[in-house]
Amino acid sequence: MATEPLSQKEIEDRLRELPGWSLDDNRITRTYRLGTHFAAAALVVHVAGIQDELDHHSDLTLGYNTVALTVNTHSAGGAVTDLDFALARRVEDIAPGHGAY
Repeated sequence: MATEPLSQKEIEDRLRELPGWSLDDNRITRTYRLGTHFAAAALVVHVAGIQDELDHHSDLTLGYNTVALTVNTHSAGGAVTDLDFALARRVEDIAPGHGAY
């Protein structure tokens, strides 16, 4: 998968396909609110597995019943790339019913 930085327009176009995700300080980010702390912790474990599969890791923050992800590609100078959107899409696939915070 390409690690070339995406243009601002490419990022904006891809974000339209991922409701709840946004661009913040050259990172894509989303926070999920879950019903319980246990559910949030379980989501973290699943996201960690996806990150290991993709060999691409986000900053992942567990709150009481929230999980926040921020991601960019360090090997591309901290830019947003295809890898970031691949990770975001995979997370969305496992957390389809969870609302953004």
